[in-house]
Amino acid sequence: MKKSFEVMNVKCGGCANRVKEALKEEFGEVEVDVEQKSLTLEIEDAQEEALKKKLKELGYPVVGDENGFFTKAKSFISCAIGKAQS
Repeated sequence: MKKSFEVMNVKCGGCANRVKEALKEEFGEVEVDVEQKSLTLEIEDAQEEALKKKLKELGYPVVGDENGFFTKAKSFISCAIGKAQS
């Protein structure tokens, strides 16, 4: 089923690239909308917790999850990696 998730800390194309690349192997193609700070993908309900965990590890937690200092710091690192990948 195709679902969208609102995420925090997505700031630019580098962030979007990092999310797409990091999730591709486990979750397939992911669409990231930087303006709306959201991502859309085909996902089963049973995979949602794994997705949320992975996003938090990358520094882009789903809205409603904790978004503390270390999570925000991770997003800057992920962003830099995403810019290098493009």
